[in-house]
Amino acid sequence: MNINKYLACWTIATLLAGCTALQAPTVESTHLYLLDAKPAKQLLSQPREQVLAISQPVGRPGFDTPQMAYLRQPLTLEYYATHRWVDTPPRMLMPLLMRALEPDFRAVVQTPGMIPADLRLDTELIRLQQNFSARPSRIQLTLRAQLIDMKDKRVIAAKLFDETETADSDDAYGGVLAANRALQRILEQLAEFCLNAAAGPKQE
Repeated sequence: MNINKYLACWTIATLLAGCTALQAPTVESTHLYLLDAKPAKQLLSQPREQVLAISQPVGRPGFDTPQMAYLRQPLTLEYYATHRWVDTPPRMLMPLLMRALEPDFRAVVQTPGMIPADLRLDTELIRLQQNFSARPSRIQLTLRAQLIDMKDKRVIAAKLFDETETADSDDAYGGVLAANRALQRILEQLAEFCLNAAAGPKQE
């Protein structure tokens, strides 16, 4: 090979290698989102003289993860690649449950704890998903709750709360806004459920 051609090829190869080394890999940043709800309104003029313990909510498989779930077809759960919850939805629910129920009970505590409680609330997140099988997409949020009498060690009430909310836009953020609206409604219903169950059976 002619020496001049060799030097020219070597120079081009070196320049290309240098350009490749200077190019930073393109990494799309991860967006983190919160489950939140407005402060609860007090339903009773005076709080009930009971201590309510709230156990850590649990999540069904597929929803006990910071990954944000969505559906494009039935029975096929998928997750956003660069959009996540800041924590698992069940863990984010705990302070929201306490805030929703505190106004109407003498005290609301976490369990396990040192303070004896009259009642215990157990909750399970059945699903929290954005469904794209129809447009606009919609959030489906389902929570199961049961209230336990700690003295008698028995379930005094149980209920399934299910809410569907149309997303503001067909993307992760639109789903987040819709999820928080659906959650607000469920927390309001849950507070009423706990108060009615705590009051015991109505006297005829």
